[in-house]
Amino acid sequence: MALTTVLEILDLKGLLLFVVAFLVVADFLKHRKPPNYPPGPFSLPLLGNIFHIDSKQPHIYLTKLGRVYNNIFSLRLGRDKVVCITGYKMVKEALVTQAENFVDRPHSPMQERVGGSNVGLFSSNGEMWKKHRRFTLSTLRNFGLGKKTLELAILEESRFLLDEMDRQKVTGQHWPTLTAIRYKTTETTQNIFFCVPQKKEKVEKVQEEIDRVIGQSQELSLANRANMPYTDAVIHEIQRLGDIVPLNALRVADKDTTLGKCFIPKGTAVLPILHSVLFDENEWETPYKFNPGHFLDKEGNFVRREAFMPFSAGKRVCLGEQLARMELFLFFVSLFRKYRFSAPEGEKFNLDGVMGITRTPHPFKIHATAR
Repeated sequence: MALTTVLEILDLKGLLLFVVAFLVVADFLKHRKPPNYPPGPFSLPLLGNIFHIDSKQPHIYLTKLGRVYNNIFSLRLGRDKVVCITGYKMVKEALVTQAENFVDRPHSPMQERVGGSNVGLFSSNGEMWKKHRRFTLSTLRNFGLGKKTLELAILEESRFLLDEMDRQKVTGQHWPTLTAIRYKTTETTQNIFFCVPQKKEKVEKVQEEIDRVIGQSQELSLANRANMPYTDAVIHEIQRLGDIVPLNALRVADKDTTLGKCFIPKGTAVLPILHSVLFDENEWETPYKFNPGHFLDKEGNFVRREAFMPFSAGKRVCLGEQLARMELFLFFVSLFRKYRFSAPEGEKFNLDGVMGITRTPHPFKIHATAR
C-alpha cells in the first residue's frame, strides 16, 4: 500500500516536471529570436521581463537599458515581444525616416474588447486612421485653429483665470494648489509652476522681457512671441524637463526592415522612448539641468532643436501641438506679467513625477503675489 502511494507521488511529480519542461521548451521555441534581432536582458520563461521593469519610473529603466544596448533592445512582456528604441537618432530613424513603415499601432485584444477594433484616432490604422486624422484636423480648424478667433478665446480664458485668482485673494482664500489651472490647460502648465519658482533669476529675466516688449497695458498677442526669444526658450525648456509623455505609444513594423543594423521583422511592436530623446546627452548640453540656453543661439535668438519631441514626431505627431503651443505662451505670459510666484517656506518639491497615461508633478503648494 505504501509502495503504491510512493509510486503515485513519483508519477505525479514526474508528470509535473514533464509539463513544466514541455512549457519551457515550447516557450523557447515560440520566442526564438531571428538572426540579428535586437538583443536584450535575460527573460524568464513564460513571464519574460515583466518583473524587471520599474513600474513607477519605467522610462528611466528603459533609457538606461538603451545605453547598454546601443539604443535598441528587445523585451518580452508575458507572451508579447517589443523592441524599444532610445536616443534622438534612433527614434528619428523610426518615426521620421521610416515613417511609413512605423505609422500603425499593433493589434490589441484588450482594446478590441473594450472599444472595438480599428476605432478612434489613437488606435486606428490604415485608411480608417487617415479618415479620423482628416476629421480631427477639420474640427480643430472649425474651432479656429490657426485663426485670430482661437487666440482671442484663449486670452479670454486666461483673463478668467486671473480674475479668479484676484477674487480668491480679495476674499482671503489661499491659492495653494493648481486646481484652477489643472482644469484650464495642460499638464505642461502644471510643470511651469513646478519648475519656474525654483529659478528666481530666470523668472526675473522673463519678466524683464515681458515688461520691455509688452508692458502692463498693451494687449497680449501671439505676434509678441517672435520678439520674446528668452520667454519662448523658457517655455520650451519647461516642456523638455516636464517630460509629460515619456514612453510615447507602441508602433508596429509594416514590413521587414532594419533599425540600427538590427533586423526588425514585419509585425514587430516598437516602443519609442521619448524621455531618452529629451534627455539625450549627445543632443543637449546640460540635459538634467533647467537651461533655457538649449533654445538660444549666441546672439540670444530662439532656435528650434530637432531633438525637442514632447509631441512625438512623424505621421503620428500630436495634432494638438499648435493649440498647446498657443495656450502655453498666452497663459504663461499672462500669469507672469501680473504675478510673482514662489514656493512657501519649507515646501519641498518631489521631482520624480507621477506616472499614468501622462507624467505629472506630485501635488505641491505655491504662492502668487501681484507684481
